[in-house]
Amino acid sequence: MLAWNAPVSLVWLGIFGGLQLFRFWTLATLGRRWTTRIIIVPGEQLRAAGPYRFLRHPNYVVVIGEIAVLPLCFGMPLYAMLFSIANAIILTIRIKAENIALAGSRRANAIDTDPIQARPHLVWTGFIAMCLGMFMAILDVQVVATSLPTIQSALDIDPDQMSWIQTAYLIAEVIAIPLTGFLTRVLTMRWLFVVSLVVFVIASAGCAASGSFGQLVGWRVLQGFAGGTLIPSVFSAVFLLFPENKQALATTIAGVLAVLAPTVGPIVGGWLTETYSWHWLFLINVIPGILAAGVAARSLPRQPISLSRLRGIDVAGLAAMSISLVCLEIGLKEAPTSGWLSTISGGLFVVAAVSAAFFIWRSLRIASPLVDLRNFRDRNFLVGSTLSFVLGIGLFGSVYLMPVFLAFVRGHNALDIGMTMLVTGIAQLCTAPIAVALEKRMDPRLLSAAGFTLFAVGIGMSAWQDPETDFDAMFWPQIIRGISIMFCLLPPTRLALGNLSADRVPDASGLFNLMRNLGGALGIALIDTIIYTRSEPLGQKLWSGLQQGNLDIAKFIGVPTAMVVGRSGSFDEQATATLDPLVQTAATVQALNEAWLIVAVITVLAVLCLPFANIVPKVGS
Repeated sequence: MLAWNAPVSLVWLGIFGGLQLFRFWTLATLGRRWTTRIIIVPGEQLRAAGPYRFLRHPNYVVVIGEIAVLPLCFGMPLYAMLFSIANAIILTIRIKAENIALAGSRRANAIDTDPIQARPHLVWTGFIAMCLGMFMAILDVQVVATSLPTIQSALDIDPDQMSWIQTAYLIAEVIAIPLTGFLTRVLTMRWLFVVSLVVFVIASAGCAASGSFGQLVGWRVLQGFAGGTLIPSVFSAVFLLFPENKQALATTIAGVLAVLAPTVGPIVGGWLTETYSWHWLFLINVIPGILAAGVAARSLPRQPISLSRLRGIDVAGLAAMSISLVCLEIGLKEAPTSGWLSTISGGLFVVAAVSAAFFIWRSLRIASPLVDLRNFRDRNFLVGSTLSFVLGIGLFGSVYLMPVFLAFVRGHNALDIGMTMLVTGIAQLCTAPIAVALEKRMDPRLLSAAGFTLFAVGIGMSAWQDPETDFDAMFWPQIIRGISIMFCLLPPTRLALGNLSADRVPDASGLFNLMRNLGGALGIALIDTIIYTRSEPLGQKLWSGLQQGNLDIAKFIGVPTAMVVGRSGSFDEQATATLDPLVQTAATVQALNEAWLIVAVITVLAVLCLPFANIVPKVGS
């Protein structure tokens, strides 16, 4: 009965051939209603034709028959019996599933109209994949920033050109963000995300393979443009995929990852550079990006692509918007060193202002603008966007100030800086569930007021640092900032986007996220200006205090009291050479403290716009 070398039975082989002919007849009768996943297309009724006049599932008769007959062809009756029993059980289960599918045509047709109810787990899976793509795009900026010196030495880049590795990415990103709405209408949310992520992965591989400065900058431009569409796409998905009672959770997931990426970036960048090489700063995007693109393509709702919209693109508006944003970004980059009213910076700001004015005028005149600026007529969207702009100043500013202090004052490497800044990320994660619960139950205006006030307190607490400040002194300011950030992100997002119609959300999400990025660019430029312009006069003031024997200043700088007690007048050459590095460091710390204080004041002033927002209904009310 188990003879593997038994002769072939031509009788049973003929029966097996007959079963195959029966299979072709069965499938031919179904025509286009047959699929490989399920024998009957869901929603299609059985037709009384061919073998279906006699049997409900004739194809399964073939399946059971061939499983039983094929072993008999080779003289193995025991295998025929065992396989037949196992197959009968499996097919019974499958027939039940198919009958459910046939009876569930209404539910199957509801997938496209209400995806979260028809297939919630699949939609959540697709949304998580989108959040992963967004996390990669934000993380990329930080991991590269921490390792610029390594890239500079590897590619022999001039120090004056090094910053363009970041600037190229940020300029391309800031152009792509407001285009997200238009690209969503052309490609649909699903394909925009998938295509953008695939391009981002390809550009990441290109960056890793770059052998020169020019190649790297070129790939960074492409990478930044692709990455720029990923962020607003995620926040659009929150309001397009989920009902109101799920939007708070979805916003929290996206928000946590959006603010966590800058926090963990220095750790990841430092570890990759020290453990492997700078190429892995980009290669880490490849495998997660491919997986996220595949999952999103499989999971997100399907909608028809509308490439015909490309024929009506506002070319003049696109050019004006691009010129304005490029000049603004470069102007903000150059202003701290060359001066805000210098020929270079001032000229760039003038061009940016003229181009922006033309873009706004044109966008408000034509019927189908590239970016729908009419969203700003909605008072809640205007207030929410203002809060997003201020959050950009505070969030990007604090993430910028801490590494500057820890690197230039304390002398820590990238990995140590990342470990110190991880405190903020842990506080964010711990606060997220509380933020979700409160966001569902409280007025977003009150939560925003509390969040921005607390965030300003956390920023202001860092304005009293001295050259010896390190992890312990930075712990509680980071905790407070980490707790407050979620309340600065979730309620304003709902305030801005929660009451807009679905067709307005993609454009509005792009503008909302653009405001945060522009706020970040302005905040960093403001901080750099303070550092460059205030360090020297502050240093002179410290020298004056030392020469007058001020013990408080000596203690702040870290000078032994014996060197200043009873002193009145200048130091000798040797003492000056010894004290000068300490004074310069202390002056930098004081300039950084002033920057912390100014950012804190700007952050708390954001609360003043909240009374102008309309009441937002509570979720589920």
